[in-house]
Amino acid sequence: MTDLIRLTAAQTAAVVASGEASAVEVAQAHLDRITAVDERVHAFLHVDTEGALAAAAAVDTARAAGEHLGALAGVPLALKDVMTQKGIPTTCGSRILEGWRPPYDATVTARLKAAGVVILGKTNMDEFAMGSSTEHSAYGPTHNPWDLERIPGGSGGGSAAAVAAFEAPLAIGTDTGGSIRQPAAVTGTVGVKPTYGAVSRYGLVALASSLDQAGPCARTVLDTALLHATIAGHDPLDSTSAPVPVPDVVGAALRGDVRGMKIGVVTELGGEGYQAGVRQRFDEAVAILTELGAEVVEVSCPNFPYALAAYYLILPSECSSNLAKFDGMRFGLRVGENDGSPSVEQVMGRTRAAGFGDETIRRIMLGTYALSAGYYDAYYGKALKVRTLIARDFDAAYEQYDLLLSPTSPTTAFRLGEKTADPLTMYLNDVCTIPTNLAGHAAMSVPFGTGDDGLPIGVQVLAPALGEARMFRAAAVLEASVRSNQEVVR
Repeated sequence: MTDLIRLTAAQTAAVVASGEASAVEVAQAHLDRITAVDERVHAFLHVDTEGALAAAAAVDTARAAGEHLGALAGVPLALKDVMTQKGIPTTCGSRILEGWRPPYDATVTARLKAAGVVILGKTNMDEFAMGSSTEHSAYGPTHNPWDLERIPGGSGGGSAAAVAAFEAPLAIGTDTGGSIRQPAAVTGTVGVKPTYGAVSRYGLVALASSLDQAGPCARTVLDTALLHATIAGHDPLDSTSAPVPVPDVVGAALRGDVRGMKIGVVTELGGEGYQAGVRQRFDEAVAILTELGAEVVEVSCPNFPYALAAYYLILPSECSSNLAKFDGMRFGLRVGENDGSPSVEQVMGRTRAAGFGDETIRRIMLGTYALSAGYYDAYYGKALKVRTLIARDFDAAYEQYDLLLSPTSPTTAFRLGEKTADPLTMYLNDVCTIPTNLAGHAAMSVPFGTGDDGLPIGVQVLAPALGEARMFRAAAVLEASVRSNQEVVR
């Protein structure tokens, strides 16, 4: 039989639809793979063996009855542990939610189930999606399958690592400042940050409500397009959901054509601080796009250098507000209620001290300070103004260019523990990805070979709001050119 774990999602769906392999056999193959390798990778926090096999059996029953199967029916998927799934532990990588089993599905989860996608379990992440390495999980770090001594990116390192390790052909991540794209870049996978509002946030445990966006991770551009088409679309349960049709990203991924496109290389997303191999691969990507018919020239976005500072005021401010509900009163961890006769405030304080990790506490304190009386205008207010300037830079660029291009991450995967002592150094990993989140636009990372260290490198394709179709067209061209040169082989 075909090695089921090595198939793409599109191939897996075809195998199930044809009856060459049952959905149960496909699910079991991936569950066996998880058993074999995840003790070393630690991509999963919870594996739902019983639920996955039951969902797969339902797909097989539907096929046997002659029912129409969705494009991804029977395909296994790893779900980031920030998305709710009814009755399944959802921790957001934090002790403060340990043991919580949501009474409802996120809209993304519900759409996956309705499409016959088989959810294998919940993946590891930086606590409440705060981090670039998945080292800030309360349940231990995830390891990069390319080199187990290195990080898989963050905050969605578990999802990217599960895909890279062939534990699942598909995964869902969330991207607040690069948490889908940066893990994709350092694990050699494809990661898509959709337009803000293109995918429902209902049931996504919020970090920063104006920035968070769920999206797909897979091993091919086509697979991410198929997954995006499955989860995207208007949702009345999400007041920020865009009431617009889902663009034909699958057709765009199949076409893969950049002829006649104008693509801008963002000057400010390059230069010093970028690993030599990253720059080399990026320059090769520019040359290939030019050779295949695109007009590629440099474009300046002068306010992008201020994006990092603005982001690390806006995100902590929203985080301070959103995480206030985790107080030990309603759900999750509760500490100190049996210590004599503690006050409500004492129980809250003790619970939060025990339940939140250092990085989460750091950002809550930073955000609370930025929002406090006397400092709001000086910090948060100015950050919002910078956000507007960055959005205007994007608008000006997209008046001239169909797409923008940059490296996804300044470096390949660094070693575990290498940057945990210096938060600023860690934050700099997201310098290329943050501007898109501030503007609410679309972007994706495409694997583009490896550096001198043999580790994966990603190229970032950026598109205007709801410009996913043209983004997938260019991404498919990059993917095809790399694969034809046999640069990405695992």
